[in-house]
Amino acid sequence: MPKLLKNRYNYQSLQDLAVTIRTIYPLFKIDDFINDIIDETWDKLELKARMRKIAINLGRYLPTSYEQVLAIIDKIIDLYPVGFNDFSLMFFPNFVEIYGQNEHHWDLSIAALERYTQFSSSEFAVRQFIIKHEKRMMQQMLVWSKHDNEHVRRLASEGCRPQLPWGQVLTNFKKNPYPILKILEQLKADPSFYVRKSVANNLNDISKTHPDLVTKIAKEWYGKNNQTDWIVKHGCRTLLKKGNMEVMKIFGFTNIDCVNVIDFALGTEFVSIGENMTFSFKIETKKAIKVRLEYGIDYVKASGKRNRKIFQISEIYLKENMKKFYAKKHCFADISTRKHYPGIHSITLIVNGTDWDTLDFKILAIR
Repeated sequence: MPKLLKNRYNYQSLQDLAVTIRTIYPLFKIDDFINDIIDETWDKLELKARMRKIAINLGRYLPTSYEQVLAIIDKIIDLYPVGFNDFSLMFFPNFVEIYGQNEHHWDLSIAALERYTQFSSSEFAVRQFIIKHEKRMMQQMLVWSKHDNEHVRRLASEGCRPQLPWGQVLTNFKKNPYPILKILEQLKADPSFYVRKSVANNLNDISKTHPDLVTKIAKEWYGKNNQTDWIVKHGCRTLLKKGNMEVMKIFGFTNIDCVNVIDFALGTEFVSIGENMTFSFKIETKKAIKVRLEYGIDYVKASGKRNRKIFQISEIYLKENMKKFYAKKHCFADISTRKHYPGIHSITLIVNGTDWDTLDFKILAIR
């Protein structure tokens, strides 16, 4: 299992940071700095809370002059090689968010966020600047969208996502995403996949509150070049999972009158939490057709209510009179984002956004 990012903030990494600071700022109190961060609350803190605690204590143990602290951070950043980028340094942009929002610090802070995102990411830190100075900051984001560095261009998109995971929701952009569109338009054919992925994720965020707008954008953008086509497809993934027929048609998924699915069956009707369940089916078609195959699991929640999660099987072009057999398995082990509960669940086979057939099965408590 990959190491959680929050656990990269630990005693050793803080010791390394503190020693580096001491070489630049000899008055830095290493032990006091670390002890104030790793206290009795530390183990319970998640990623952003740990990051913020480090940033706050940088402010406590570095000089009171904001300009002087930025100069120290700049010297630390300069120690990293060209091309280095690691999210574990996000406490530097967070320092700017906490201590650099005064009007007379604006230019210094914007320049710092631009520098630090090239070595880490300022995607969380920039959001408070957007909330407090939306028009001014979005003009800056548009400037960043034309930057030579891919990390700065990515910040232009990632920083203004309406619903960035772990980030503060940008409520105004959930209601009205139009201020974002100039930036996405600028980046829709960016040469960097890192940037294009952010544009797609931004579109996907917008699709959750403004599906018609994203459908319109998808129709306008799709078919121009492969890079933009990927953005459109990935940005429409939520709409595809919801079976939005207008979006389905954009990507060539038409009605399924010529399709037939047979022998949809489960390997077992009972599965314990932590085990796998298998299922299989055959698909056949009388005419050539492009098919998107998915399945939905209606999970029983702790409240007894059900919640559906969609999983993709494949996208395939079936020739006339073609038949294809599928055998799949689904794991019911608990993960950080999903806990399983005993009860009657169901699995639904979905073809081009249309529910085809549903089978029930029972989840049992761990044996």
